[in-house]
Amino acid sequence: MSNETPNKKLTSFSAHLDDQYGKRGTAEREQYEEEFEAFKLGAMIQELRKKQGLTQEQLADKCGTTKTYISRIENNASDIRLSTLMRIVREGLGGNLRLSVTG
Repeated sequence: MSNETPNKKLTSFSAHLDDQYGKRGTAEREQYEEEFEAFKLGAMIQELRKKQGLTQEQLADKCGTTKTYISRIENNASDIRLSTLMRIVREGLGGNLRLSVTG
């Protein structure tokens, strides 16, 4: 028996996305990218909340929104008002929200 593994061609994650969802600029790929950004945002909010030992309800109370709204953000809601998101980060989590636009 040989300890050698067969040669397998490795595919970059970017190439995998191109194969699965099409190239950047196609409708399917852009939808994927938007959903992934919403997922990342929700995960960041959840992580910051948990680091501070807050429940969703406690965070909601601190920033004047509802537990349901916090839950929706943490679970990929894509219809988030920017002003509310900024208030959650600033008043609820004690942070600052910075945005960037890439072309």
